[in-house]
Order: sequence, then structure tokens, then C-alpha cells
Amino acid sequence: MAFNILTCPSCGIAVKAYRNPVPTVDIIIEINNGIVLIERKNDPIGWALPGGFVDYGEKLEDAAVREAFEETSINVTDLKLLGCYSDPDRDKRQHTISTVYIAKGSGMPMAGDDAAKAVLFPLDNLPQMLCFDHDQIIHDYLTKKIQL
Repeated sequence: MAFNILTCPSCGIAVKAYRNPVPTVDIIIEINNGIVLIERKNDPIGWALPGGFVDYGEKLEDAAVREAFEETSINVTDLKLLGCYSDPDRDKRQHTISTVYIAKGSGMPMAGDDAAKAVLFPLDNLPQMLCFDHDQIIHDYLTKKIQL
């Protein structure tokens, strides 16, 4: 178990501060025969699926809908679970566990929040080298799509 030892500032007693993975969501927004990707404003810079951290007290599905709108201005519907991704090295900043959804969207994406750009990419012309483990997530998505 990973933890740090901290000292209580009031009484000086040593206490354990546990380090737990942080929950996040990512969302594959389908529009026509493409998906929306964002170009991140913050480190790590590059193309990624829309997504982010789950707020305390928030359901995963609600976080996915919120993050999709905040980063792309797209309202999404018909959320379906793709999977969960938990490799401790998936995000160099900290250990995150991402729950990934597929959803339907309409309209043209417009960047907002942490996104410098939001672009609808055709499935046969996606950028190379996405941030985090999003290459693997999209590979899994495409594999599942072919199987349906």
C-alpha cells in the first residue's frame, strides 16, 4: 500500500496519508463517421479524447457528459461503457483510473476549458501519437466497432 507519513501540525503525531488512484473519464464522441479529439492546452500537450477528473459526489456518466460539453461544446447522448483503463503509468502526472464511454454527438465541436482545439476526425484519418493511453483506447473502440 502506498502512503506517506505526515506529522499532525497540532499534536505532532505521525499519521499515514494514503495515496489512491484518481478517477477520471474519457469520452469517444461519435459524429457521422468520425470522432472528436481535442488538442490539449496543458501538459501533456497533444491530441487526446475529451475527458477529465470526476468531481466529488459526481456520477461517472455525469462527469463524461460534463467534460464532453466543457471541452467540445457538444451535448452527448446514448452513453455506452467501453471500458476502464488503470495502468499506473497511463498518466505521467499521477495514477489515474479512467472509465471510458462512447456517445453520440451532433454539430461542430468548439474548443473550451482545457482544449486549445476540438476537431472532428474521420476514423480513417486520426492523428498519430495521442496523449496518455488514448491510442490503445481508440484501438479497442475500433476493434469493438468492427465486431458489432
